[in-house]
Amino acid sequence: MKFHHLLIHSSAAAALLIAGSFSSHAADAHASHSSAWAAVKKAVAVLHPTQGNKTHGKITFTQEGDTVKIVAHVEGLIPGQKHAFHIHQFGDCSAADATSVGGHYNPDNHAHGLPEPAARHAGDLGNLQANDKGVAHYEVTITNASIAGLKNPIVGRGVIVHAKPDDGGQPVGNAGARIACGVIGVAQ
Repeated sequence: MKFHHLLIHSSAAAALLIAGSFSSHAADAHASHSSAWAAVKKAVAVLHPTQGNKTHGKITFTQEGDTVKIVAHVEGLIPGQKHAFHIHQFGDCSAADATSVGGHYNPDNHAHGLPEPAARHAGDLGNLQANDKGVAHYEVTITNASIAGLKNPIVGRGVIVHAKPDDGGQPVGNAGARIACGVIGVAQ
């Protein structure tokens, strides 16, 4: 009987030891995975036109400390017009009208706003201004997101260019149709 009791305690101790080593291994793997993501400092999104549109371009994202610098070059816009520019919730551009990317990326549950106020959607990037040839070059630095870090990561999410300007109104800036869509991916 004592032997059986000792065997049960030994088995339980072994199970705890094994579980602890698996738990430790899982924690190490998670830490390694997290540090690999934290090492991602650049991302890119290639914009493709939605059905019936011709807007296309490239957006680069660079992690600079606690901020993300965003540089966009977009063509095929309405000449001389402003076009809203947002990060959306999902990285799925499969719907012809890009509704598959969902709404604006808003992990902090803020009201919509233009890039200036700190309390806004993490995906609110402002407006692209097209020149007389329908080309826009735009640069903005944001503080409420990261490329792949702990603070509102954007890798794997969608980027949308809209037909109209973002007027800052609620709930999403009255920006109109989605004319181009891209998915944010890790860059070299």
